[in-house]
Amino acid sequence: MDVLVVGGTGFVGQYLCRELDDRDHEVTALSRNPHDADLPTGVTRKEGDVTDYDSIEGAFEGQDAVFFLPALTPLFKPDGGDEMHEVVHLGGTENAVRAAEEHGVSRYVQMSALGADPNGPTHYLRAKGKAEKAVERSDLDWTIFRPSIVFGEGDEFVYFTKRLKQIFAPGVPLYPLPGGGRKAHFQLIWVEDLAPILADSLESDEHVGQIYEVGGPEVLSLREATELVYESEGESITIVPLPMELAKVGLPVLGSLGFPMGSDQYEGLDFDNTPRDNDVDAFGYDVSEFRTFGDYLGVR
Repeated sequence: MDVLVVGGTGFVGQYLCRELDDRDHEVTALSRNPHDADLPTGVTRKEGDVTDYDSIEGAFEGQDAVFFLPALTPLFKPDGGDEMHEVVHLGGTENAVRAAEEHGVSRYVQMSALGADPNGPTHYLRAKGKAEKAVERSDLDWTIFRPSIVFGEGDEFVYFTKRLKQIFAPGVPLYPLPGGGRKAHFQLIWVEDLAPILADSLESDEHVGQIYEVGGPEVLSLREATELVYESEGESITIVPLPMELAKVGLPVLGSLGFPMGSDQYEGLDFDNTPRDNDVDAFGYDVSEFRTFGDYLGVR
């Protein structure tokens, strides 16, 4: 198949392009800066910005399938403010759907997020939810994925755990986490386990019109995940609770001082990022065989 990966030079996109290329698809990676990415030689690179329809429309010509992956991280406040989630996630999706319909693309796969909801608690989740609705309203044969936090080489999650400490307790072994890091839970999934699932979605019509929530083999609290990160680096930390109400007030204040966090990110620390039912079995996978976060870090 001729497959266009929108956001193909991003974290997940590069792994997906390699997976699709290994399966002998004709792959095109579309992104704002496609030429610096580490992609197989057989992958075509095209430049375009999903917020500018005219810059991406031509890349959809002749494609059999499209993956839409562009995403601003929910972990940090984006440049331009939280309103950029709507610009990129919703506006970008609307442009991609329009281009796919214009060029008769037969399959369309959207990367969404757990908790996506037009009425959700954060700009990120609301924009993701509205983007899903735009896909569902389309004439395309679509599939939507809602993964938990994705980890692997080049991810943002490990950096996030370190950045929180720089914000709340620089230079000391104490690590105050909002709520002690016990409220937010994640079912982290390794990017090299996720990419084959995404690629598999093209191989059967039974996935058309489906929304899949996927995660890894274990549920970790933010506290547990943070302890694994520091253990992997041989550092000792003592996590202490930062009252959630204090974090709720403090993060927006820090955001106004230039720290990349605010009220949206506070809400994200009060949210369970775990699937209701882990749908990896819909693709024939046994989640117990997936890689754990601790194994990836070399501590379990």
